[in-house]
Amino acid sequence: MRPFLLLLVFLLARPAFCQPTTTDTRNLLPVPTTVRWGTGMLGWKVVLRPRLQGPADTITAAAVARTLKRLNRQAPATARDAATLPLQISYGKVGRPELFDEERYSLRVTPTGVTIDAPTTLGVLHALATLEQLPQPDGRHSALPEVDIQDQPRFAWRGLLIDVARHFMPVSVIKRNLDAMAATKLNVLHWHLSDDQGFRVESRALPRLHEVSGQYYTQAQVREVLRYAAARGIRVLPEFDVPGHTIAWQAAYPQLASGDTLYKTVYQSWRLANVAFDPTKETTYQLLDTLFGEMTALFPDPYFHIGGDENDGRQWRGNPRIMAFAKAKKMLKPDGKTLDKHALQTYFNRRVLSILTKYNKQMVGWDEILGPGLPKDAVIQSWRGKKGLYDAAKAGNRAILSNGYYLDLYLSAANAYGTDPLPVDNPLNVAQQRLIRGGEATMWSEFADSVIVDSRIWPRAAAVAERLWSARDVNNTPDMYRRLAAVSRQLEGLGLQHRSAPEQLLRQLAGPTDVVALRTLVQVLEPVKEYKRHFQGFTYTPSTPLNRLVDAAPAESDVARNFNCRVDSLMEATVALAGRGSVFTMVPGRRNALAMRQQLQAWQANHSRLIPLLAASPTLTEYAPLSAALSAAAALGLERLALLEKQQKPDAEWQATALKQLDALNKPAGQTELAVLPVIRRLVELR
Repeated sequence: MRPFLLLLVFLLARPAFCQPTTTDTRNLLPVPTTVRWGTGMLGWKVVLRPRLQGPADTITAAAVARTLKRLNRQAPATARDAATLPLQISYGKVGRPELFDEERYSLRVTPTGVTIDAPTTLGVLHALATLEQLPQPDGRHSALPEVDIQDQPRFAWRGLLIDVARHFMPVSVIKRNLDAMAATKLNVLHWHLSDDQGFRVESRALPRLHEVSGQYYTQAQVREVLRYAAARGIRVLPEFDVPGHTIAWQAAYPQLASGDTLYKTVYQSWRLANVAFDPTKETTYQLLDTLFGEMTALFPDPYFHIGGDENDGRQWRGNPRIMAFAKAKKMLKPDGKTLDKHALQTYFNRRVLSILTKYNKQMVGWDEILGPGLPKDAVIQSWRGKKGLYDAAKAGNRAILSNGYYLDLYLSAANAYGTDPLPVDNPLNVAQQRLIRGGEATMWSEFADSVIVDSRIWPRAAAVAERLWSARDVNNTPDMYRRLAAVSRQLEGLGLQHRSAPEQLLRQLAGPTDVVALRTLVQVLEPVKEYKRHFQGFTYTPSTPLNRLVDAAPAESDVARNFNCRVDSLMEATVALAGRGSVFTMVPGRRNALAMRQQLQAWQANHSRLIPLLAASPTLTEYAPLSAALSAAAALGLERLALLEKQQKPDAEWQATALKQLDALNKPAGQTELAVLPVIRRLVELR
């Protein structure tokens, strides 16, 4: 076969993911440092018997038992002739994640058994997570392929922030997300425990804090979560946000306030409140000392997050006493009148740092706390951009990145995957690069309650996990998506509800009606991106139920992305042919066209099937324009596909009219948008 025909077959035979990787990654995510596959298999008629060599450790023993139980679910070793083979595990010491102990490991699977070697038990836990991703089909069962893996993380700080202040999340939600974190080798749970809408931890020293908020974790429940996390090699970083985002504090203890407004309850809005503690009162620091003394004893991690973000200083500027304090302390700008907010907040931060230092804690804060005079002990979490990350490192502070990893913005896994804390062209020298410790995915919960939160975190957070664990040159996005699908199935087996909860909500919305047509629509919807959901005709508060179709829509549409891959294949093959024939004369081309046609026909016909449900349901009526738009866009896609199959170029007038129609259809409704419309537009644009 001629070379260009080989290329065409290659291009057309890849609809599931757009570009295959040259590296054999199987279903491993994160991709290990080095992988050498063998040709043998460790068959399913095997019982693995663990042998642990190292200091006695109940956490490691329990983790081994969990892994064996999960492997046995995939390949039940119940045959009478099952062989007993060793699972040999050797480690040097019990690892402590809060000390950033070694996490590297080696894992070898041969037909005669499994061997794990690691300097610490942390490496053993990661090796077990990798082992659980290895099974592959072997007839009716699964088997372990022969492999030699050497692995270690690129960054030591690989976190997930879960906001439980805006929407409270029960312990069960936190636990299953810890299981998912362990499976993807994330090692820091950043627990955002206070904000304007709630203070979520029982305080025996200052009980009004949790009493005003209502839902909260008892200290016994906190310890339960801490034990569960530690058993999976995960640190828990508590965050108590100060001096802003503190209405819940001020509702309990009004003397903390800088402004005149008295709050009797927690904040019942998502609008930024722009409140702040009074940083001039000694009583403010006395109360913080009391609270932080209690919380630092409860949370053993050496790091303690104080927030420090989104205080614009307006309450400080509007308070004559605070302005007089600032003038006396030389915290005014050169004009002698205007408050230097950063100087006053740095004063506050230094006072808080002294409290935390007394309790042997290292302070972490959002990038707003960075400024002249901030001690080098503080760790900076950059959420506004990489500039804050690099500025922190240049100032000598350790730093972690969250900008680009905001899961609540509904951006794609590819967007997060392409965000590298230290790309090749970073502006830091070698010493400064060492201060970049890693990053955290963040799940702010304005639009995520305990029912749907899993679907807003997973599986996209796994893309962040790989970016922070694997080497910089592990960057094949299509292959990441292929493995992300496998991880999604794995997480479902661990008890995550990222698939089941949206499906249950769909069935509730459909009522007695068949859910198929509604599912067909929602599979190609996505919530509007970034912060647009706040501004599209529906006012949300903390008590607003999250039970509309937008809440069942995927954060990222797999169906739209896979259809996009088919369009890519068709377009690239058409360009490669350059008039030398039709892609549809080859079997892969015909199969691709058939799949595209069937999908477009299903979308075209779906609106008529969905009309009765849309008309009967006040909750769903607002999505009727999107359903109609999907049908109309699919019809245009079918027309263009038919011309392609006939090797006919579209009439210029038809094409211009079709593109104008698609632009008119591309309007959000119900805080969602049709993810497939840009893909169909690309198909129609093809000359």
